[in-house]
Amino acid sequence: MKPSSLLLAIAMGVALPARSADPVLGRATVIDGDTLEISGERIRLHGVDAPESWQACGDGDGGTYRCGRQAALELDRFLAASRPTRCEFVERDRYRRVVSVCFRADGRDVNRWLVESGNAVDWERYSKGAYADAQELARARGAGIWRGEFQLPCRARAKRAAREPSC
Repeated sequence: MKPSSLLLAIAMGVALPARSADPVLGRATVIDGDTLEISGERIRLHGVDAPESWQACGDGDGGTYRCGRQAALELDRFLAASRPTRCEFVERDRYRRVVSVCFRADGRDVNRWLVESGNAVDWERYSKGAYADAQELARARGAGIWRGEFQLPCRARAKRAAREPSC
């Protein structure tokens, strides 16, 4: 692309091709329950949706807890057990984050674990049901958010922003 074309594309907000499909590898810092950072690169975990850090869920005993905060803490513990983390590029999202499926050093699929442990839901709109079996397992066990009542994260975000949910 010529420099003048590049400047025009940037000025018009046109999406440019993703810079690389190479995996991102390193020590992951947890930003929230479905977002990591490795070497300065924000990574949104593909096909899963974790509660927001401010989101409250039912604990199954009539109380509530900050399930988004809990999901982030659990993810941090899970990643710390086997470092480094490797993230395989899927696409870039509208916020220009890398969207990936990530793996611990021992090969465990981080995205699948989040759903299986009840710390996120299968976001079928993007995963095409890749984690549906993991979600059913979490639901059957009453794991994580499935132990009580909760609002789907995409619906909670939409409600907070006073807009229609896109999930």
